[in-house]
Amino acid sequence: MQFPIYLDYNATTPCDPQVVEAMLPYFTTQFGNAASRQHALGWQAEEAVDYARQQVAALIGADPTEIVFTSGATESNNLALKGVAEMYAAKGNHLITCVTEHKAVLDACKHLEKQGASVTYLPVNSEGLIDLQQLEAAITPATILIAIMYANNETGVIQPVQAIGRIAKKHNVIFFSDATQAVGKIPVQVISDEIDLMSFSAHKLYGPKGVGALYIRRKNPRVRLTAQIDGGGHERGMRSGTLNVPGIVGLGKAAELCRLTLEHERIRMAHLRDQLENALLQLKGVQVNGNRQHRLPQVSNLAFAQVEGNALMLGFNKQIAVATGSACTSASMEPSFVLKALGLQDEMARSSLRFSLGRFTTEEEITYTIEKVTETVQSLRALNPFVG
Repeated sequence: MQFPIYLDYNATTPCDPQVVEAMLPYFTTQFGNAASRQHALGWQAEEAVDYARQQVAALIGADPTEIVFTSGATESNNLALKGVAEMYAAKGNHLITCVTEHKAVLDACKHLEKQGASVTYLPVNSEGLIDLQQLEAAITPATILIAIMYANNETGVIQPVQAIGRIAKKHNVIFFSDATQAVGKIPVQVISDEIDLMSFSAHKLYGPKGVGALYIRRKNPRVRLTAQIDGGGHERGMRSGTLNVPGIVGLGKAAELCRLTLEHERIRMAHLRDQLENALLQLKGVQVNGNRQHRLPQVSNLAFAQVEGNALMLGFNKQIAVATGSACTSASMEPSFVLKALGLQDEMARSSLRFSLGRFTTEEEITYTIEKVTETVQSLRALNPFVG
């Protein structure tokens, strides 16, 4: 085993060696600009981007022309939200989202509110799921967009995406889903899921950092966006800027590998996750945060009563890499806003750890983690004078 044992795959994943291999030529010998249409190096780069577009589209059941490459899910989220708000301003200015969305969605919504938009933030129940009746009741004639994430980055809870899509279609409202954690982990099919806009990122599915995509539906309905970056009109005018060819090639290869291994990995991950979770639940005062049926196969968010999460991580002595919440808010001393939205008190939210497994996680690593976490929890509780 190599230390630290990495169980923070929801924060980022290592590049798969096959992805790195596919990318390498585009840094050196095939370094052309995909917008250079006058010589072979440019044509090679353009062909590579087109092929990657096909690979990405195949993973989510889209048409290649519906894929726009970006610098990552944060940019994709901003383009979706702000692009829709600007393009459909004449129709309305109301958006519906959820309190447990990623900060890239929540902060973009706050930005739009400052510009005059009206945003409804739906609550979640104690298991992290929205209420579909509340969602439908929130729709008004001014509603132009519903933005609900596919799966939560902290708890792994999967929202009822198909049902949300049907409600959106019924009311002629665009449905946008941040699927950063779901794509490549579970079957995501934009047509059957009734999704109109969808963001995701390469570094969550064994590709490189700094590249992502936005799916934009072209028919039934055709979704139009106002570009947020102006320039040379790249990506059909929706996202100007010289294309990151090596990164895009890496995203394409990563998407292909996920598509080919998805079912096997989904079963393997769930088995290892359940092994870890069931063992740790044997400890007194441990609970699973979020719905246990509707969640990603590789995530377990556990609260350890009477043990502070950061103290628990320090107790691992740098042997296990896990998280207390989202990587994007890990510098904050505040308890997770996602867990608080589920109704957890500050103390329990601070006592929670997110274990997220991945392609390179082994059974041996899970066995070691169970032993180390159990030992650390017991020793910390022994030091706590308030533990009965």
